[in-house]
Amino acid sequence: MTAFASHVRARRGHEFGGYGDMHRWSIDHPGEFWSDVWEVCGAIGRRGERTLVDGHRMPGARFFPDAMLNFSESLLFRRGPDPAIIAATEAGRDVTVTFDELRADVSRAAQAFRRAGVRPGDRVAGIVANTPETIVAALGAAAIGAVWSSCSPDFGVQGVLDRFSQIAPSVLIGVDGYTYGGKVFDCLAKIAEVTKALPSLRATVVVPLLGGDIRQRLPAAQLWGDWLATGDGPPAPWDPLPFNHPLYILFSSGTTGVPKCIVHGAGGTLLQHLKEHQLHCDVRQGDRVFYFTTCGWMMWNWLVTALASGATLVLYDGSPFHPSGSRLFDLADQARVNLFGVSAKFIDAVRKAGLVPRVSHDLSSIRTITSTGSPLAAESFDFVYDAIKTDVHLASISGGTDIVSCFVGGNPAAPVWRGEIQCAALGMDVDVFNEQGASVRSEAGELVCKRPFPSMPVGFWNDAGGSKYQAAYFDRFPGVWCHGDWIRATGHGGFVIYGRSDATLNPGGVRIGTAEIYRQVEQLPEIVESLAVGQHWEGDERIVLFVRLAPGAVLDDRLRERISSRIRSQTTPRHVPARIIEVADIPRTKSGKIVEIAVRHIIHGREVTNREALANPEALDLFRDLPDLRR
Repeated sequence: MTAFASHVRARRGHEFGGYGDMHRWSIDHPGEFWSDVWEVCGAIGRRGERTLVDGHRMPGARFFPDAMLNFSESLLFRRGPDPAIIAATEAGRDVTVTFDELRADVSRAAQAFRRAGVRPGDRVAGIVANTPETIVAALGAAAIGAVWSSCSPDFGVQGVLDRFSQIAPSVLIGVDGYTYGGKVFDCLAKIAEVTKALPSLRATVVVPLLGGDIRQRLPAAQLWGDWLATGDGPPAPWDPLPFNHPLYILFSSGTTGVPKCIVHGAGGTLLQHLKEHQLHCDVRQGDRVFYFTTCGWMMWNWLVTALASGATLVLYDGSPFHPSGSRLFDLADQARVNLFGVSAKFIDAVRKAGLVPRVSHDLSSIRTITSTGSPLAAESFDFVYDAIKTDVHLASISGGTDIVSCFVGGNPAAPVWRGEIQCAALGMDVDVFNEQGASVRSEAGELVCKRPFPSMPVGFWNDAGGSKYQAAYFDRFPGVWCHGDWIRATGHGGFVIYGRSDATLNPGGVRIGTAEIYRQVEQLPEIVESLAVGQHWEGDERIVLFVRLAPGAVLDDRLRERISSRIRSQTTPRHVPARIIEVADIPRTKSGKIVEIAVRHIIHGREVTNREALANPEALDLFRDLPDLRR
């Protein structure tokens, strides 16, 4: 961050009095800013003469309209002694891949795709684990201009088809199975069903993580090694493609309908990730970057681009708590991780497990810990600094699948304030709007972005007129991106996120973010996790809080009173739930986010049409026809 400011001062004569000045400049001079990101952060390609056309239009602005680049080239050109990938799995399948090996395998994959008839713009789909083969497949597809889209292997058949049937892939890459929590899960029957249901497929390729009788059970499929060998031979050149050539199709969570297919362009994805990695997360060449993620979450896409900064990717596939909660910290020490990325829920689970990693582990290599997926509670900030590492940059970051990047995040050259995200990201004109569309300070409102940025989606798949895209982000405040998060700006230039605004509670017309309640309730040792929704009741809305208890805990009147008292004293009386109800489980998406809207549908007698989007769909039935909700 400091080096980038020095570059801007030397090249453009801008002096910054602090991060706020730098951020303002990045917003007011987008052409200069994004050109400097391209140059300083090391994107490869031809920029062309124009940086931004129709910059006043949102949507409709075009960044680098004359640029030509190849996404895979920017990720694979680095050379040096450091490995490209260090990969581990719960099952003990540990692999190290050099940059030369990765480059050669991506070239083979690109050639194999071409031989299978894949052309620029065709889709390649993956039911895949977080292993090197997945990165090879994705970058091989990108190298020839194909579009990569993936989900994790724990998706059910219908969940996979809800996604992939919309995009008609030409090739399917799948794993034969995976290991999680000490259990082995076979995927071959799933791959067979999906293959039959996708008539667009020219080839199905299976990565043998488990081994076994793949050829007998899927005789028409090709094994990964055999398929990759069809790409042997002199590497063909990877053609440069337009800046907005489609790179990825990511999917909305789809918990209340068929998932939206969000198309992201190569150039915008590359520049946003270079900026976030190098400036906001201080990733340097030779660093080792880890994020605990599946291939169905945008953080996997974010992680992969760290190759473009010359970093080594550290991958893990499996349960983070098997055989113990120390598994990821063990990996951090073994791989000498510099950026350790996890979810807020993981940090809370480590805290509740009573672990003290700074005592049990070295962790001296870690400079940055990032957290996303849900708001990071103030107490979790305390826990990180008390129990994990005292001298670390803790960056709570937030953005989403919609932009495959972040609106708000970390600043390694600034203080970390307890309970706050540090800053709006450079180049992102983030603001907080009230219901009337006016900017507000010191009160919560909608997270909006008032000016265009390069990683806005190219569009939605099968949305030729752009009406679905327009409705998703711009109908609420015309010409302004409305993201759907309920957020407040702080006096330090940072932000506090309270949860999704479409799940915001509204008792008596007062909007309340669910994270405000979770932050208090989940500090109690009896509570493992919680979920709050609004229930229509007697012409108004009342708050219902569901809690999952720790073993041995009992939800009696005394515990209910402690919960209510803590919420009342630490927030406001309006935050206190009208009903507190015990449940055995809380439903989550595949990426670990609780699904408040789906629960809200269930308690109001509406069906959730896409249960396949959930990691534990059976948990929804726990909320149906509860007697406590009828009184």
